[in-house]
Amino acid sequence: MEKFKELLKYAPFIYLGVISLIAIIITCYDKIAAKHFPGHRTPEATLLAISAIGGSVAMYLTMQIIRHKTQHKKIHDRNTCHIFYTAFAWLWRLVPVVEIVL
Repeated sequence: MEKFKELLKYAPFIYLGVISLIAIIITCYDKIAAKHFPGHRTPEATLLAISAIGGSVAMYLTMQIIRHKTQHKKIHDRNTCHIFYTAFAWLWRLVPVVEIVL
């Protein structure tokens, strides 16, 4: 039970790593499909959903590196928004909340 509690402390980091890896794979797949298999593209809604659940930083960096959908304002704006609220959520989780007792 102690080992489980110890591993549970790392669960948010494991989640972020897994969802980031999924975001990278899906973004790279969509780039390949755009060139070679136009009928098998990943819908923008799927890309935005992966971004919204925590893969925004990895997806943004991947899109910049492979030059994919960098001209799409909708994707860029929403992904940037997802980055900010993901950062806020992580800061909220990692920074201890100080209670002031009056």
